[in-house]
Amino acid sequence: MTDASEKLVFDPEKREFKKTEDGFEYCSWEGLDYVAKPADPIQKVNVFAPAAYAKGQKCGSYSRETAPIFMPNTVGGYMPGPCDYPGNKNFPTNSKTIVAALKRGYVVVSAGLRGRTLESGKAPAFIVDMKAAVRWVKYNSGRLPGNAQRIITNGTSAGGATSALTGASGNSSFFEKYLEEIGAAPGTDDIFAVSAYCPIHNLEHADAAYEWEFCGINDWHRTKIEGFKDGKPNFVPVSGELTAEEQTLSPQLKDQFIAYLNSLNLQDPETGEKLSLNPDGSGSFRDLVIKYLKASAQKALADKPELAKADYLTVKDGQVTDLDWDKYFHFITRMKAVPAFDDLDAKSPETDLFGEKGGKPRHFTSFSQEHSHVDTTLAPADLIAAVNPVAHLLSGQTDTPKYWRIRHGASDRDTSFAIPVILATLLANQGKEVDFALPWGIPHSGDYDLDELFDWIDRIAEKEG
Repeated sequence: MTDASEKLVFDPEKREFKKTEDGFEYCSWEGLDYVAKPADPIQKVNVFAPAAYAKGQKCGSYSRETAPIFMPNTVGGYMPGPCDYPGNKNFPTNSKTIVAALKRGYVVVSAGLRGRTLESGKAPAFIVDMKAAVRWVKYNSGRLPGNAQRIITNGTSAGGATSALTGASGNSSFFEKYLEEIGAAPGTDDIFAVSAYCPIHNLEHADAAYEWEFCGINDWHRTKIEGFKDGKPNFVPVSGELTAEEQTLSPQLKDQFIAYLNSLNLQDPETGEKLSLNPDGSGSFRDLVIKYLKASAQKALADKPELAKADYLTVKDGQVTDLDWDKYFHFITRMKAVPAFDDLDAKSPETDLFGEKGGKPRHFTSFSQEHSHVDTTLAPADLIAAVNPVAHLLSGQTDTPKYWRIRHGASDRDTSFAIPVILATLLANQGKEVDFALPWGIPHSGDYDLDELFDWIDRIAEKEG
């Protein structure tokens, strides 16, 4: 064993016994190295397990050997995502999620991931770190509590994209040189299952998808961060209207999306019908999105009977029979200008993500490069594809998990509904088991249905034995 690999060996005896605020006892290993040659101090990992496992006991239906290993991340906006812990009051945190997972009997592994604002954090650093953390878990199989063959990733927004990308890019050769640079553990980085909330992914097609959804709606409404309050960002509302240039570009991007969608040759997961779009943006793919929205509204109707009066829904005898596409999107409103992600001034989080090592942002679509307001360059095509889960799935050159759970709120305007629907549909077309929904009234957020998420994890873990 080399000095580097010795550094990555997990010692189960170096634990601390701790308790949550409500008295649940767990074991903690914090601030561990998951790479031998870290590029930034954020590259640490925390491990938590029910204390019962250290005493040879069960927690729920699991033992030390059988417990799933749950790997949530704190990435948002492709910013750095520090490792997390129970009771963490600082932003960002998934503390409540970690505690709930521990009580279910899961082992939780929380890795700190580099992000775009760090010197070494431009793409593909975030996913390289996540892969390294997965390899570290597998490298320590047997030493680490939990079943290393039952790794489930979880995240929200850019963190949801990180979770999805971890699954879609399993064992991709593209990342090998980056993993070697930071001294990742030897082995594989494919995983058992993916949980992704509103994943902000497929970035090179996200601008076009956004205009397919919002073209013709020229006013936008969103929030921006103005300082912090009690350790959390303070969001204030802002509104505006598309410029004349943006109104000209919007239908051009919409047309691009129609061509892209039709090139995918997707099939309806239930009927097998080929999904496509007409030149005006209507078609069977849009009908599929409407079907998901109708199902979501139907589920919500029992608790929200006032929905029956919404002008964008048609409800007959307690059944949601139709949803008016244009009225619904006027109701939830546009959030972003044009382009939504590859900003022509190269000031968006995503242009920063694809920035050069020195920090200069780069465009990641030829459309924005051609219409750019600033002197910048286009990121390399292989890098853009490498951080897109859909590109990996289409390549057929990775080891992809069988089980996927994807949630995107029906009031989420951060990206088009088309983006998660394409991902879910492509996975289903490739024979994966996909649990997908657009929960009614939910904005851009995650971890709002932990009981349902953990029930799903329990089912798939039991199914595989």
